[in-house]
Amino acid sequence: MTDAARKHVTVLPFPHRPDGAADRAAGRIAPVTPVAPAAPREPLWRDLVGDVLRRERLTQERTLKDVADAARISVPYLSEVERGRKEASSEVLAAAAQALGLGLGDLLARAHDRLVRLTSRTAPGGPRGAGIPRRDGMCLAA
Repeated sequence: MTDAARKHVTVLPFPHRPDGAADRAAGRIAPVTPVAPAAPREPLWRDLVGDVLRRERLTQERTLKDVADAARISVPYLSEVERGRKEASSEVLAAAAQALGLGLGDLLARAHDRLVRLTSRTAPGGPRGAGIPRRDGMCLAA
């Protein structure tokens, strides 16, 4: 390759720290603003109920089709309920629970227990005071 065909390339020094602190100090990179971790989101009731339905179905080693047929609901709808994508009516929940050998009260009690387990963490500085466990689950009855 001839000298006329070569291009001039500017090479910047490699920062001494992998986080780019040297480049930030030299003004080549904007400073990084620390981001606070997002607060954990409260679980949705439909996610809890769907999780209980799916766990029970899998425990019984049954297919979606088997349970949907027994409950007289469509397979895609039951799948969406299990994944927390749909808010099922009390009639649909009762039918799905019955198809799994549960009563509606059993289904809702299991979902409530799961809600309490997920939300019973210490809430520092919360309305009830620092270090007091939160127990703010809710139970729905049909």
